[in-house]
Amino acid sequence: MSSSEATTFGPVQMLVLEFDRTTFNGEVMPELERLKDAGIVRVLDLLFVKKEQGGEVEVIQRSDLNQDEAMDFGALIGALVGIGTGDEEETLSAAAAGAAEMEDGHLFGDNEVWYLSDAIPEGSSAAIVLIEHRWAIPLREKIIDNGGTALADEWIHPADLVAIGAAASDAVGSTQ
Repeated sequence: MSSSEATTFGPVQMLVLEFDRTTFNGEVMPELERLKDAGIVRVLDLLFVKKEQGGEVEVIQRSDLNQDEAMDFGALIGALVGIGTGDEEETLSAAAAGAAEMEDGHLFGDNEVWYLSDAIPEGSSAAIVLIEHRWAIPLREKIIDNGGTALADEWIHPADLVAIGAAASDAVGSTQ
């Protein structure tokens, strides 16, 4: 797999979400569609599990990838894992295994369904979603074209900033 093939995918974020309900007002999926239509994100795989009162489980799965794209994504994941071994034969084998794993179009399977359904209480829902950030591909290409490389890559969430402020406040309070 060439580096240009690997760069056709943008950075991928995994979200694991829990909702305190099984009925929704129809705002989340249309927003995800809007972001997809604008070329900002793409859903690589989404697994949604809802557990009704009484324990009945319903599963919804979707992806914006067609079968060829899903297999390419699986091959990319496998190849990257294989590269970590330092062995070219293992890299090719891992790429083939990754493509085969994604042949059905989904990375998440029965194990994740059971994990989510066991983890959530009755009357709630949960989702695991892999979101590809398509907006980052042209930026990444320009950085690479200009000799740049990422030294760090982290998400900073508002809650992280609040925690930093609380820690700083505690530190100041303990020195007074």
